[in-house]
Amino acid sequence: MNKNIAIFTLTSELHDEKSVGAVTHKFLGSLGIEYELKGNDYSDYGAACLNLIYVRTGGTEGIFLKLLPELQAKSNRPFYLLTSGKSNSLAASMEILSYLRQHNIQGEIIHGSPEYITHRICLLQKVEEARRILKGARLGIIGQPSDWLISSHADKELVKARLGIELIDIPMEAMYRNKDIYESLKTVIAEYQLQGFTLRCFDLLTTLKNTGCLALAKLNAEGYVAGCEGDVPAMLTMMIVRSLFGISGFQANPSNINPDTGEMLFAHCTIPLDMVERYELDTHFESGIGVGIRGYMKEGPVTVFKVSGDLSRHFIAEGTLVHNQAKPDLCRTQQVIQLADKNLVQYFLTNPIGNHHIIMPGHQKELLEKILM
Repeated sequence: MNKNIAIFTLTSELHDEKSVGAVTHKFLGSLGIEYELKGNDYSDYGAACLNLIYVRTGGTEGIFLKLLPELQAKSNRPFYLLTSGKSNSLAASMEILSYLRQHNIQGEIIHGSPEYITHRICLLQKVEEARRILKGARLGIIGQPSDWLISSHADKELVKARLGIELIDIPMEAMYRNKDIYESLKTVIAEYQLQGFTLRCFDLLTTLKNTGCLALAKLNAEGYVAGCEGDVPAMLTMMIVRSLFGISGFQANPSNINPDTGEMLFAHCTIPLDMVERYELDTHFESGIGVGIRGYMKEGPVTVFKVSGDLSRHFIAEGTLVHNQAKPDLCRTQQVIQLADKNLVQYFLTNPIGNHHIIMPGHQKELLEKILM
């Protein structure tokens, strides 16, 4: 049995168990998932990654209400009510969900065709697995955000409460104990037990006469979240991407926008090496010193994503990487992206969440929306 999905049941005593059991067997058997059926024993509710409450019949609203305090004590996740629709189970699920909403408790009814239900459960499982990765994660802020990032800070308490991520301030001096920037970052990661960090990298230009671009590109490819310029919301965005999809994200600035067509140019001087088909080394654009990376990512579907530092807002846009370019007057990695909905460019011009946004391969809006609920 798959310990990641547990199914608990709600059944009215007025219904015959034999007939209800036959419906249960047929219904659950139609779903393309592996699960552990717990029945009406809720003693380890919340222990599995995804916990589903299968409302098998009507008349179960009162049973759920009595269980609610115990279930809330065991888990703070939304209540996922699975129903076949047989024996008035959908009606009971709607009554239960209405009660939850009245009391500001999150929940969802999972009902529909076997294909829809299977898709929804698989999506929810990925989201809950990602939340377990995020809970307890430690992310470092090395040297604080760059001075020009006046909107790119974060509310540490809210981040800890909502995502379980601990944000740790680390002095910039920690970067100067080793001569090599990559080795210094590896030392900091080990010392502070980090899953990722954002670095006030422009300070390295004056102190070490070098850049962090190559080190960040390598560390992202090794599975860490490695962000630029001390941008905390960008780092959080990258951490969400890695927890959900196990992939790196490209932190980039919008450099040009065509409001008429929805085409945008994004650029930055580093990109995770596991995101590109090939790359070239150049100088850092603004300073002309050190190492910058010109990476060429595979053309095709992409998603542009950003969360705010207090997690109150987010932006998601699907699109297509039309082509990579290599003009000399921009940060070295340059991507021309056509947004699927051209009207979304107005967000960048009227209500942006800072300047940096995260680009990832594939169309990922559905999962990203769900984890931010």
